[in-house]
Amino acid sequence: MKLNDIRISAIGGTLCSIWASISLGDVLQTALTAALGTLVSFATSRLLGRWNNKTGNKKR
Repeated sequence: MKLNDIRISAIGGTLCSIWASISLGDVLQTALTAALGTLVSFATSRLLGRWNNKTGNKKR
């Protein structure tokens, strides 16, 4: 058996064991949390940008 065959076997076994321990619910929860975080970050940056434009014009 070559060294590359052993590495591929070890990587394959590791990936299979990780895949078996992750459920679809975990993946969906992670995706929804990431989407919510993205939306909150986008909304916050837009609101801060508008707020800075309004307060910046008053100082001039």
